[in-house]
Amino acid sequence: MAKDPVCGMQVDEKKAAGKSEYQGQTYYFCSPGCKAAFDKEPQKYAGKGQPQGGYH
Repeated sequence: MAKDPVCGMQVDEKKAAGKSEYQGQTYYFCSPGCKAAFDKEPQKYAGKGQPQGGYH
């Protein structure tokens, strides 16, 4: 399981709604909306231990 860096939800990598690569790391997302938010501002979410933005 991976943690969606935008909302903090646990995501099964095999069932993720999307994934993105940023600075050599793969990030998995629970929804297309979280992926879009990450893709727009990856530096805001990458490497964060706590969810940001309060989407869910």
